[in-house]
Amino acid sequence: MMLGGTPSEVNPNSLWLSSRGMWLSYLIAVLLLHLVLLSFPFLSVAWVWTLTNVAHNATMFVILHLVKGTPWESADQGKVRYLTHWEQIDNGVQFTATRKFLTVVPIALFFLASFYTKYDRMHFLVNFSSLIIVLLPKLPQFHMVRLFGINQY
Repeated sequence: MMLGGTPSEVNPNSLWLSSRGMWLSYLIAVLLLHLVLLSFPFLSVAWVWTLTNVAHNATMFVILHLVKGTPWESADQGKVRYLTHWEQIDNGVQFTATRKFLTVVPIALFFLASFYTKYDRMHFLVNFSSLIIVLLPKLPQFHMVRLFGINQY
């Protein structure tokens, strides 16, 4: 979109993820989710960490790997309508700071959840499954790949 003749970002999806304070806001949101779950007296600390990890990963999977296109009007003439949000970040360039950050957070949450659940087998399997589901689509080998035709259109 052109405002006053000034060229703008073609894809606003990649702009807000690299904006100032986004990473801190993201971490604060995860911390707030954890604190809200801790406020329920019937949940143990192990279950709170597992629920935090699974809720975070499920939310990020939907936002980054299922939703396609741009939520805002963009000047790309619909070129990115078949790309997921993850594929649009930094115009598809792999291993940028934003992509690394969004990859490290689920891994760190997995390690925290595993530690605080004392490596209980059931919690570990749930947390590890959640981690795999959210990490596999982030690999460069899966860029623009649709397994079994899921999310193809």
